[in-house]
Amino acid sequence: MEKIVIALGGNALQSGNSGATAEAQLEVVKKTCEYIAEISCKGYDIGLVHGNGPQVGRILLASETAKDVTPAMPFDVCGAMSQGYIGYHLQQALKFALHKRGKETPVVTVATQMVVDKNDPGFVNPTKPIGPFYTEEEAKAMVEEKGYSVKEDAGRGWRRVVASPIPTEIVEIDAVKKLWDSTIVISCGGGGIPVVKNEDGSLEGVAAVIDKDFAAELLAECVEADKLMILTEVEKVAVNFNKPDQRDLDTLNLEEAQKYIEEGQFAPGSMLPKVQAAMKFVKANPGKKAIITSLDKAIEALEGKTGTVFTV
Repeated sequence: MEKIVIALGGNALQSGNSGATAEAQLEVVKKTCEYIAEISCKGYDIGLVHGNGPQVGRILLASETAKDVTPAMPFDVCGAMSQGYIGYHLQQALKFALHKRGKETPVVTVATQMVVDKNDPGFVNPTKPIGPFYTEEEAKAMVEEKGYSVKEDAGRGWRRVVASPIPTEIVEIDAVKKLWDSTIVISCGGGGIPVVKNEDGSLEGVAAVIDKDFAAELLAECVEADKLMILTEVEKVAVNFNKPDQRDLDTLNLEEAQKYIEEGQFAPGSMLPKVQAAMKFVKANPGKKAIITSLDKAIEALEGKTGTVFTV
């Protein structure tokens, strides 16, 4: 049975056409889990990783807004909270989607800590978008009033950005491995809760959001997955994205991908980390494949009919 780590993009959890409520998210997750259940029922052995950019941003905003009533939660705690409630939605919806298909596989979420290097350059140059989109005027006001870092996000508006260090270790990996053979495991949610190791061996949470694509890549390596599948809003990776001469890519090798990165073809905090994670996986696992495609094309991509396939 082919072992696949699936990274779910933000569109798998939240629709731009609906409100930013927990109820609206659950409705989107239910639709997402229909696709995931189909993949599982096709005989693939899957594990899930999800993002949390909008959700952790809202949790943080709510916490900061209520700081005069109750103490604001640290950023790492907000990340843990997002893991819990997104995992809960995925567990509930996926278990029911599997049940409808006559499959009673358990589904469980593991609160997952990810070790990062406290000297990671990501802490110097924040790139990870969190929270809602803002106009340029609103974003500038946030910089002046709260000292936030903000960046324009692929032509869609302005967002707050935070540090996005590269994960080096999954603290709960042994538990994930033990569960894997009998259970669909949702782990490394939101990229994992970022922690650093102190000299005495203890762990300490830090203010950052690990990119879920790098977290999924590390997980795929640790569980010796056959494929890394990164699901996003587009069917294929493209160069000259959103321009008249946009060109979709069926395949990408490491040399081609690096050339496009140097040309600035992939937006930081958006497509760039997906491409880099896919490159990292195939470089570490020659002969294996990484695929970037859309949620609704996932099965077709696994069958080799669409998506962008990364090879050495």
